[in-house]
Amino acid sequence: MNFNRIFTIASNVFLEVVRDRILYIIGLFALFLMGSIRLLPEVSAGLENKITLDFGIAMINLLGLLITVFVSANLINKEIDKKTVYLLVSKPVSPAELIIGKHFGISAFIAVLILVMTLLFLGILSFNKISYPFVSLSIAFIFMWLQLSLVAAVGILLGVFTSSLLASLLTLGVYAMGSLSRDLLALGKISENPTLEQMMKATYMILPDLARLDLKNEAIYGYLPPSSVLITNGIYAILYMVLLLSLSIAIFWQREF
Repeated sequence: MNFNRIFTIASNVFLEVVRDRILYIIGLFALFLMGSIRLLPEVSAGLENKITLDFGIAMINLLGLLITVFVSANLINKEIDKKTVYLLVSKPVSPAELIIGKHFGISAFIAVLILVMTLLFLGILSFNKISYPFVSLSIAFIFMWLQLSLVAAVGILLGVFTSSLLASLLTLGVYAMGSLSRDLLALGKISENPTLEQMMKATYMILPDLARLDLKNEAIYGYLPPSSVLITNGIYAILYMVLLLSLSIAIFWQREF
């Protein structure tokens, strides 16, 4: 693999997403959040600080998720629809370089998106004199980036062999199931149905355990798991991304254009 070509592909993806005016969503996020902070004290019965933190983090996660899903699932199909994939495969660009470059590009954009929204969020909190646990929130946003990067890898994999719309819907489904995989596993155990329990175990083993990377609730109260757990969960996310991208490369290699 040529890392210069990977960097070029990643840069093009990043700039293309920026040109799609997706960053305008950040402005809407800031306006919506400021309006919500003004309204929350009226309905929160004295718990507005915690509710504001929870609401802001949830908004960042939701916007990041929607952008990640619909952009990542469309990355490969967009090249096919515009016929630019023929130009790419005719050049000395391997499927591995293309897939990895696409993922690096969307992951870089997700990082910038989360960073900008986080800075806006913390700035608004500071302006309104709402206290927040900076360290735990920062780590939670880092793991949010890992989670969305993993979701992007899922979107790229599904986008390699399905349409953009179907890939987007399936990626959202994987996110929902992956976020609830532990609950599904527990449901199988208490069901006392061996078939259902085996199905839930298989689901848990196949789908990414996205709950590992969700630290939103802990961060609000300034609590985080031990460092060893954080490192293990971070390695888990990276290894799962490598697996998904490897599958994407293998499937893309077999496609005929």
